[in-house]
Amino acid sequence: MSFRENLLHLRAVHGMTQEQLAEQLGVSRQSVTKWEADKSYPEMDKLIKLCQIFDCTLDELVQGDMTDRTAGEGAAEEADALEEDLPGEADLALEFAAFDDHMRTFATRISTGVMAIILGVAISIAFYSLGDPESAIRLLPENVSAALGTLCTLVGVVLGLALLVPAGLDHASFVRQHPHMADLYTEQDKAKIRKTFTYELICGIIFIFAGVIVVILFSDGPLEELVGVPVMLLLIAFGARSIVHGSMVFGMTNVANYNQAAGEVLQAHEIEEADVTPEQKEQLMQAHVADKRIGALCGAIMIVATIAGLVMLFVPSYHNPLFWLAWPIGGLLCGFVSLVMKAFAKEW
Repeated sequence: MSFRENLLHLRAVHGMTQEQLAEQLGVSRQSVTKWEADKSYPEMDKLIKLCQIFDCTLDELVQGDMTDRTAGEGAAEEADALEEDLPGEADLALEFAAFDDHMRTFATRISTGVMAIILGVAISIAFYSLGDPESAIRLLPENVSAALGTLCTLVGVVLGLALLVPAGLDHASFVRQHPHMADLYTEQDKAKIRKTFTYELICGIIFIFAGVIVVILFSDGPLEELVGVPVMLLLIAFGARSIVHGSMVFGMTNVANYNQAAGEVLQAHEIEEADVTPEQKEQLMQAHVADKRIGALCGAIMIVATIAGLVMLFVPSYHNPLFWLAWPIGGLLCGFVSLVMKAFAKEW
């Protein structure tokens, strides 16, 4: 029997809410919620205090089966009165645990997808340089190097999309099932995530700067396109992965932002049917309207970027090995437009 099941049962038979138990232990209610969701474990002094509260041994609480224990006199009536509330608290804990797991997985898939696309471009540039007629090191025919370079780009894009698209669809599905989440992150949780984010941000910046140094070292030399630029993009890929992952995990602690952004995923009828308060529905609807306008603008921007990229890739007179920059530039423009439009959303 697990500690979680023992704790849930003992709290129920003693007629205690999570808040009441948290007060006796000197911890936050979120801590008790996370214990019952099996997302964290109490420290030794809290375990000893729990044993005193529930009149049991440490071994019984942690490894034993206490689900057959009944409430003592005076506690039975309170347990019956709280019987309907306790499952709700347990469901809330499990819902929060599912949210935390989902957001971490979402961050991993998105950041890895971004890395795969950049890696594909890095390898493709190396192949393009091997067939460049103006290069001092030409090891492949121009048509072969172009074919291999294009293939690497496509493979990187396909692998990236294979991670990004399902991740986006899964996230949209999760938001539809959970349009509003309670913020159960404790200050200790947030401090730990901030620390991890700091490490990932620093590592990402180091990778990017290392890439810049590499391309400077090989600049104006025969190995610039064969080694300098591909290695720079390789390091940028790892740096971007680290920064994106750390930022997304850090961002998940802003549950209020998640609740507001849910309106960007939900349709109008889904918002009306959502099991949330009228105030929350109004916030979701505002975000929904803003997202439709942003989506239309970003769609137009990315169409233009795609046309530009394809022209630079396939039209000989406009061919440029940096054709892939059209999509990052388009993405940056979309991000800028989104920030501006969200900032002035309330004035529309």
